[in-house]
Amino acid sequence: MALKKFKPTTPSLRYMTVTDFSELTQKKPEKSLLRPLNRSGGRNNHGRVTSWCRGGGHKRRYRVIDFHRGKHGVPGRVAAIEYDPNRSSRIALLVYADGEKRYIVAPDGVKVGDTLMSGPGADIRDGNCLPLRGVPLGTSIHNLELIPGKGAQVARSAGAECQLMAKEGNTAHVRLPSGEVRIFSLDCYCTVGKVGNLDHEKVVIGKAGRNRWLGRRSSSRGVAMNPVDHPMGGGEGKSSGGRHPCTPWGKPTKGYKTRRRRKISSRLIVHRRTK
Repeated sequence: MALKKFKPTTPSLRYMTVTDFSELTQKKPEKSLLRPLNRSGGRNNHGRVTSWCRGGGHKRRYRVIDFHRGKHGVPGRVAAIEYDPNRSSRIALLVYADGEKRYIVAPDGVKVGDTLMSGPGADIRDGNCLPLRGVPLGTSIHNLELIPGKGAQVARSAGAECQLMAKEGNTAHVRLPSGEVRIFSLDCYCTVGKVGNLDHEKVVIGKAGRNRWLGRRSSSRGVAMNPVDHPMGGGEGKSSGGRHPCTPWGKPTKGYKTRRRRKISSRLIVHRRTK
């Protein structure tokens, strides 16, 4: 897995990089695990734009990912490593001993032909899924459940990993990719190792058109607008805003806390990511 560069025949190609996709072993996805994916373009059920700068982009189909890993005790063979347009990580196609096929987020180091297991008795090796209760301290993990039985919600993007710090009673302290230390139940399932496609963070988009392929439209600065459109708009000549940065509706941004004070969630955080 490496990055591919281009000859600078155009200004946009000078710095643009893409992954070489050398780790992929299959181009066409498994048909039984495909679902249609509709786009909203940032609009709500009234047709009004509620999320700006979204729209367009290449057509995609959703790959059904098994975030529960519920087939305990049944060995699954890695049949293929595939590209998924809906996420930064690669996905692995597992074919279980009973013939069922499922997609999982591909862990780093897992290759075609490997046999993966899930359940309380699974070995500590990359790609195996088991509860935090059976994971040794200091182990790197990903695809971690927030609530037992709900399915993986934490550390699912390319290169993400958590670390099991301590166990106490029926709870565990886990350090998240952001640096935050949080309390989890020992019954929460996780996958050993870290998510693959580590070079994703080094990819340089290179040109505006490539962002449009991803469904991201361009964003206008508030100071470039008229006063009717944005609180920071207007002024004689080019102004720098004249007030603290804010949203089009006047709410402060860049440092303004928007997190809701939810006691249940807050008391589970041991150490915040910010000092």
